[in-house]
Amino acid sequence: MTKVFIDGSQGTTGLRIFERFENRSDITLLKIDDDKRKDKSERARLINESDVTFLCLPDAASREAVELAGNSDTVIIDTSTAHRTDSRFAYGFPELDKSFREKLISSKRIAVPGCYASGFNSLVYPLIKNGVIDVDYPLTCYAMSGYTGAGKKGIAQYEDENRNSELDSPRQYALSQQHKHLREMKAICSLERTPFFAPHICDYPCGMVVSIPLFSDLLSKKMTPSDLQEMFSEHYGGEEFIKVRELGYSENMIGSNNFAGRDDMEIEVNGNDERILITSRFDNLGKGASGAAIQCLNLVLGIDEKTGLNLGD
Repeated sequence: MTKVFIDGSQGTTGLRIFERFENRSDITLLKIDDDKRKDKSERARLINESDVTFLCLPDAASREAVELAGNSDTVIIDTSTAHRTDSRFAYGFPELDKSFREKLISSKRIAVPGCYASGFNSLVYPLIKNGVIDVDYPLTCYAMSGYTGAGKKGIAQYEDENRNSELDSPRQYALSQQHKHLREMKAICSLERTPFFAPHICDYPCGMVVSIPLFSDLLSKKMTPSDLQEMFSEHYGGEEFIKVRELGYSENMIGSNNFAGRDDMEIEVNGNDERILITSRFDNLGKGASGAAIQCLNLVLGIDEKTGLNLGD
């Protein structure tokens, strides 16, 4: 039995991770008393007693928790932003490249990707690796997310029956172009130019679409939508969590909430020979958060990475 402690189990991601362990017979959950959730010594005891600890905390608290982990055998899986560009941590997106999977499997310190960054990196990393765009390409990223990505306070606002009517519409944010995922997006893809990022929070609970538009005349080599679809299919060949759809899969529209409750991701290529649109669709709390964290756990344990997760067709 693997002993697991969730530090921050009352947050959105922590609760989702906890729920995913309810029917698993290979996991023993170490639980902290409610009145000791901020007790440093009790947290340290449980972290070091565990085989695996999930950190579902604000950045500062996650950094503190890592310092509390004196047991070198304890695996830390951090869902915060704190360590995603830290070279001591494996980046928890094994499908990006063979090297990511190898480092993750052998690591005791793992950083779970951010939700928007998961969609962005799933699209841009293969473009860079396959020489389709240069590292200084002026990238734009347009994204839509369900309101569960806004945390407990944001969820409470959206689920308040007396809420402001503005919440009925999609709302663009990160207007200063300083979103916390940008650093991760730039670092993982080795970009020289920071992308322009336009995220939106919307009036539905779960699901996300991340879109990258490309101008074919600015690409490093001539690529049609068909060429790009083939490139993505080859890059993610054999990966069960990433589904690259055939051209024309979505005839007219791409919904943002279709992957709610799922832990996989789909990539589509649309557009024409001049202007190409690539999209990544997934659940912001699935492959974008708790689902990805569980996948990392499964890989570290050396078991089927799909264990306890929901992958659709």
